[in-house]
Amino acid sequence: MSDNNASQRPDTVLVTAGRRREWAGRIVNLPVYRGSTVLFDSVAEIDAAKDGHGRYYYGQQGLPNQWALAEALSALEPGAGGTMLYPTGLSAVSTALLTTLSPGDELLMVDSVYGPTRRLCDGVLKRLGITTRYYDPTVGGGIAELFGERTRAVFTESPGSLTFEVQDVPAIAAAARERGVAVVLDNSWATPLLFPALAAGVDMSVMAGSKYIGGHSDLVLGAVTATPEWFPRLERTTFDLGHQVGPDDAWLALRGLRTLGVRLRSHEAAALRIAHWLKERPEVGQVLHPALPDCPGHELWRRDFKGAAGLFAFSLAGAGQAERTRFIEALKLFPIGWSWGGYESLVSPVHASRTASRRDFGGSLIRLQIGLEDPDDLIADLEQALAKLR
Repeated sequence: MSDNNASQRPDTVLVTAGRRREWAGRIVNLPVYRGSTVLFDSVAEIDAAKDGHGRYYYGQQGLPNQWALAEALSALEPGAGGTMLYPTGLSAVSTALLTTLSPGDELLMVDSVYGPTRRLCDGVLKRLGITTRYYDPTVGGGIAELFGERTRAVFTESPGSLTFEVQDVPAIAAAARERGVAVVLDNSWATPLLFPALAAGVDMSVMAGSKYIGGHSDLVLGAVTATPEWFPRLERTTFDLGHQVGPDDAWLALRGLRTLGVRLRSHEAAALRIAHWLKERPEVGQVLHPALPDCPGHELWRRDFKGAAGLFAFSLAGAGQAERTRFIEALKLFPIGWSWGGYESLVSPVHASRTASRRDFGGSLIRLQIGLEDPDDLIADLEQALAKLR
């Protein structure tokens, strides 16, 4: 086991990070620590533990399972100040935004954002007196022209989890830094293995740990990794809002993290094979996969990313919702489900809400999560469903 991951490569960090001897003893996998109340030997001891992340104080501040997971996620982002954990990905998003924003502030939000984040902005943040202005995901460094006197944060999601636009995050971060504006990224698609966010200039990187981190579709969890500058504020906001994850979910996420590298490589290979196959089908309009050379944003993906995940979308050429529904319901190896990142393949209809940008996809959109099944079987299933459209 290693407590110092600075010189290790990512696959090694996935195995070694967070495995402190004082937490795990001689056990390979950290035992589950379930508890709320921590006992102290003196008043001085309880006072000393009060404000420290990673110290025994009370269950809401975490116990070794949560600390080990947070430490491991931080180790994947060199130079990170720390990571905080949340019961859902959306609560991770909301806490990151509430860390950066106050009543009267303005948020620049990418137009291709995950639907629940849009609802958060148009509902809760609006009620708190925070203005949200949506921007085109392809704006890049031109975002500098959108900054106003009250702009305090820019939210990015790259690629978008429905329509897969790749943003020029380094250019956006550089422009934001010049104006003292915080940059938050939803990095659930890529994880730090495929896109090290803090190295690209992001201040806070959000992940839905329910996806690739967990990898088994059996937990709901979120995380935010922040720079040293932003982590103390994030930690304080998190504790003040009362967020924490249960030890069992933290244990499941840490177990999933150990195999993240090999799973991502398998997801990537199968998804690319299927995406290329779909491109040759006459029933298919566009295939929205950033690793395909003709996909918008491919050059940015090739410059900034270390690989691709298993989630992408495609359109049925000229098809409406009825044809899309018939295709989806004809699939046998793709259950209908909203999530991604687990070992099983999934399919879902795409309903993309836009405020500041428009795109014509040439037909109704369908999103595929490519799991760990044999890609030949998945292709055969897609083929029989496409045949039913004819």
